[in-house]
Formats: sequence, C-alpha cells, structure tokens
Amino acid sequence: MSDRIAVTRSSMPTLDEYVDEVRSLWDSHWLTNAGSKHEELRAKLREYMGVSHLELFTNGHMAIELSLAALGLTSGEVITSPFTFVSTTHAIVRSGLTPVFCDINEDDFTIDASKIEALITDRTVAILPIHVYGNICDIDAIQEIADRHGLKVIYDAAHTFGETYRDRGIGTYGDVSCYSFHATKVYHTIEGGAACYSDPPLDLKLAQIRDFGIVDEEKVAYIGPNAKMHEFSAAMGICNLRHVDDEIAKRAKVSERYRERLSSVPGLRLSPLQKEVKQNHAYFPVVFEPDLFGADRDEVFEALNKNGIGARKYFYPITTAMDCYKDKYDADSTPVALDISKKVLTIPMYADLAISDVDRICDVILNCH
Repeated sequence: MSDRIAVTRSSMPTLDEYVDEVRSLWDSHWLTNAGSKHEELRAKLREYMGVSHLELFTNGHMAIELSLAALGLTSGEVITSPFTFVSTTHAIVRSGLTPVFCDINEDDFTIDASKIEALITDRTVAILPIHVYGNICDIDAIQEIADRHGLKVIYDAAHTFGETYRDRGIGTYGDVSCYSFHATKVYHTIEGGAACYSDPPLDLKLAQIRDFGIVDEEKVAYIGPNAKMHEFSAAMGICNLRHVDDEIAKRAKVSERYRERLSSVPGLRLSPLQKEVKQNHAYFPVVFEPDLFGADRDEVFEALNKNGIGARKYFYPITTAMDCYKDKYDADSTPVALDISKKVLTIPMYADLAISDVDRICDVILNCH
C-alpha cells in the first residue's frame, strides 16, 4: 500500500549534506579505528549530552555488554526489568551474570524502585534499570539504594537521547548510561551506540575492550570483540546531530496531537509526562483496557494493519516469557510487566509524521471503541 504509515521512519540529512560530510574520507582513506569523524562526533556528543566521558560503539548492545566488562562485573546477580528489548537481558547473560527480574511501575513502565531492595542478596553486584519510551526511572531512589548496598548502576538509556532530568543530561546518572544510535531511534548513526560515564579510568579500558582488548601492537590485555564505530556511521551522526533538536520539536507536535485525540477516552491509558524531565518523544505507547475500551490490544493492532498503519507490540513478550528464557524464569513473578506487555501498543511516531496522518491513526483506534 503506497500510503501505508510505518510505525517509525529514520530521520536523515539531505544526500548533499551527507556526501559533503564523507567527502574527506576519499582523501584520507581512514575509514575506521577512531578516525577524524569518530573523534569529532565523540566530542560533539559529549558537549550536547553534557557528559564528561563518552565512548562510541558499533551498537547499543555492545555499549552495555562492554560496560559491564569494564566495570569488572563478571559474576553475580544484576537486578533489572523484563520489560525491555531482549538485548538488555542478553548483555547480562552473555557477560556471565545472572539477571534478577524486578517488576515495573504501571504508569511509566520503568523499574519499580520500591521493589528493588527485597531482591538484593549477597550475590548482587549491580542494578541495570531501563528508561522506557523516554520515561526515566526513579533515578534518586535507585542511586540511594545502590549507594547503601555498594552496587554499581548501569542504565539502559537507549530511549532517552537528548533528555535531561533536573537540567542534567540523562547520561550523567549512574556509573554508566548506555545509548543506542540505531536507525529507528530519535537520534541515530545508522547503527551505533555509546556509553557515558564520569570515571576517567574507564576511558582507556572501554576503548581497548572495544578493539579486541588490544593495548598496543604486541599486547592484548582483555578478551574483547570488534565493537568500533566506523567513519561512515560517525559522519551520519555528525549530520543528524545538527538537526536533532528540530526533529524532537516535530515529534512533540505529533505527541501533542495524539494526546488531544486520545487522552480522555475510557479504556485508553497514556503515559503521563514526567515532571522535571525534558522529553524527547521517542515513542507513543497506548495501553488498552478491553473491559472499558471495548476492544483489546490485538484487535486494535489488526484494525490498524488493515488500514495500512504500522504499530508495534513493544515490548511483547517480556524477556522472561521469550523462548530462550521462559524455562529459566517465571514471567508471573512480575505481574505488572506481564499485564502491560499484553495490552500495550506503540503507535506511529516520527518527526515527519503529518498531523493529518495522526488523525487518520486516531480515527481507526477510536472506531474500535
């Protein structure tokens, strides 16, 4: 269908802008291994995000996995949430750590900080909370718990690019905050990711682990993968960073129209705008309560699809209900996360989504009522 509305659409600079940005690579022939574009992007992101230290990676998953390694977390338990993209849990498990799953809040879908402490044991080494849909976790409560028990805090901040809390960049919280710069995100480098932190010794360690653990031509100190961002991705990131504030402003208008149309409808729950948070409008989740709305999530999903509109059951299933984990973990142990996963849809959200298309989407949803 030619007029199909996708659930998301990547923001891109003009072709001329990108070509101008990569032109110098044909002179230098330096295409990877922390070239000039990589270092320029790294510096610009530090400034934009308000962080003191930042390393770039080939994707957000490797940012999490290698941050765990750099912090020396190779065994023990990590408290996290099952309401996330599976990459978060995979990063913990692939690092030799054991995830311990905490339930989420009903309103903002982030980890329920009031339930964390009961899960701490003598094997707990870290908390890995997830900022969800651009909603941030209870940062203050989590840090207080971590400080009291001597635990590291690593945030999955994939959904929060450009956001601030109390006028501080989200990347300044926790021991490390990890970002995804995947093409579907508010800000992207085609594929990519970053780890933000305040501890200077992590600089060299993360850079070395990211490059097979190589220290110099004759010394390999760590067991690491190839997780370096190349120059073409960095160049795309430089271009997109010029426009990201305008992109977020456009997303805000889309979000505002959705709220005008959907916020007072019985049986629809929208995530509230958080106080003291500068939003990036990364996603627009809607929770459907079938007893009140008259249709369940799956029925609305099918109605949207039949009308040429993409939506996503995001996150469904929760991590603990996925085939690779369901025999090891009990999804019923986090009932709020399990319930939300069966009721939530993220509906189309991107900067260039026309308001007329927003109305078309809302009309289909409301006709299910």
